Amino acid sequence: MKTTGRLTRRIALVFGLVVLAAGVARAQDVIGTAFPASFPVIEDASLGVPVIGFGAVGSATRTPVIFLHGNGGTPYDTSCGMWPTLIRSMAQYFANAGYSGSELWALGYQGTQCDLIDHPVNNSSLAHTNTANVPDLRRFVNAVLVSTGARKVDIVAHGMGVTLVREWVRQYGAQNLVRRFVAIEGPNSGMITCSPSPSNYWQLAFLGGFSPTSPVCQELGSPNTLFLKVLNKAGNRIDPKNTLVIRNGDASFLFLPVQDGGFAPVPAMDSFGKPIDFSKSPRIGRATELVVTAQGAYDVFQGTAHIGIANSPQTWQAALSYLTRP
Repeated sequence: MKTTGRLTRRIALVFGLVVLAAGVARAQDVIGTAFPASFPVIEDASLGVPVIGFGAVGSATRTPVIFLHGNGGTPYDTSCGMWPTLIRSMAQYFANAGYSGSELWALGYQGTQCDLIDHPVNNSSLAHTNTANVPDLRRFVNAVLVSTGARKVDIVAHGMGVTLVREWVRQYGAQNLVRRFVAIEGPNSGMITCSPSPSNYWQLAFLGGFSPTSPVCQELGSPNTLFLKVLNKAGNRIDPKNTLVIRNGDASFLFLPVQDGGFAPVPAMDSFGKPIDFSKSPRIGRATELVVTAQGAYDVFQGTAHIGIANSPQTWQAALSYLTRP
């Protein structure tokens, strides 16, 4: 399914805001910034500190939903998070629509991001790779299942959270633990920000150090990295029939060589120096797609579509509708 045209976008936005306003009136649970006291302490396998996130004690009537941020993000505002995606607000949107707090969870699989304050280059380091964070996600999903008594989870992921889910499923054959999957702007076939071009300012240390040889770019710099070739040919995968992809159709600093908010275009070149079209990178096989535009309006800091799409009422409503459909 696709959303095109200014009128259609306005209708979708108004509809989402109406649903949000109606939901506030019947809200039952307020989403917090911590795990319940009975939830096990899960240590970040790379950073050596407890993971952050949120959830609530209680059994689940609906399939529990796990929300995952992208690289450099957090599940709620911290003093250090680089990208202000409103993961907690998205969960509150679900709560306003009838989900209980015990059915809504989030994992900060890269900690509070305070390792980036003095060393922003850490954003492309080994601790921020998909591979390094699979153990954290695995332990977290298992703990949520035990806490809620559920047999499966639904997952809503943004950016690198998408490939993290897919790699966890690949490594552990965990596709039977995921009922439905909403994949928002994931780098499934690589990302433009690992280009070796001198014009690629993302290589600069203060912007994360995304050089072709950095660990994150060795995973995600090209559809031809070993990591992505294995991931995209894997037999263990979430059924595309149970997957909704939501992606930008007009701008995204990760995938399109056009101006995206405050970020100038980067040449469309992969980490091996080959010119390449990353515009369809968020796609996943035969999954249902929602293509949206003008999402930069929802990133109040840089005005980018890649961040804005995770904060958009249009995205939230689409995710909610997909997970609650019969």
